[in-house]
Amino acid sequence: MLVSRWKYKNILDANKILEDKTAQQRFSWAFENLPENFVLSSSFGIQSAVSLHMATQLKPNIPVILIDTGYLFSETYEFIEVLRKRLDLNLKVYSSNLSSAWQEAKFGRLWDKGIEGLNQYNQMNKVEPMEKGLSELNSQTWFSGIMRTQASTRKELPVLQKIRGRLKVHPLIDWNNKMIHQYLKSHDLPYHPLWEKGYVSIGDTHSTVPLSAGMDEQQTRFGGMARECGLHTVGASFP
Repeated sequence: MLVSRWKYKNILDANKILEDKTAQQRFSWAFENLPENFVLSSSFGIQSAVSLHMATQLKPNIPVILIDTGYLFSETYEFIEVLRKRLDLNLKVYSSNLSSAWQEAKFGRLWDKGIEGLNQYNQMNKVEPMEKGLSELNSQTWFSGIMRTQASTRKELPVLQKIRGRLKVHPLIDWNNKMIHQYLKSHDLPYHPLWEKGYVSIGDTHSTVPLSAGMDEQQTRFGGMARECGLHTVGASFP
């Protein structure tokens, strides 16, 4: 069934089925019932090994989209190489048409210019490269490892939704940090190396800080101005 044939009722009915399934069963159901081509996006953040492992166990050659803003931590690049080799990932890297240095010369440090500057930065460096990748790979179904526990903006997200003309699946949506830890341990998979330094969510070097007393996870990104960069919210429809 093409994405265009997935109407509100189809997605609603699918979510009734998917909500009671395990994460692995959601991947399997999606591969069997949703339109190709399938892709998995990953930030290669703290818990990314879980969704990467699950997806590649069922579909080893699934394209994995990484958005490289040019401001990732050196530890993130190291983590990417570890998981690329360990899981034999079919990695696809996309970036803005303008390099980070060129952007700073042209616009300045957009992330320091309030919410409007941050939105412009995210649109150029995250949303547009992601859309380019999804389009080039002709993807109709996109998997993401986000969870409801990560932010208030994700608390009502369903397992399946339509976003910017594609279907998007969140197999781990009802997971929590304990479940992540148990899965990583049972499969001998690593956390991101910055986990041991107090980071609970990893993005760009200029907008990510370790978790400290009195903070929640949302406040460790973008100076507390925002939790979402637009990848998972712009153009999304519900359920």
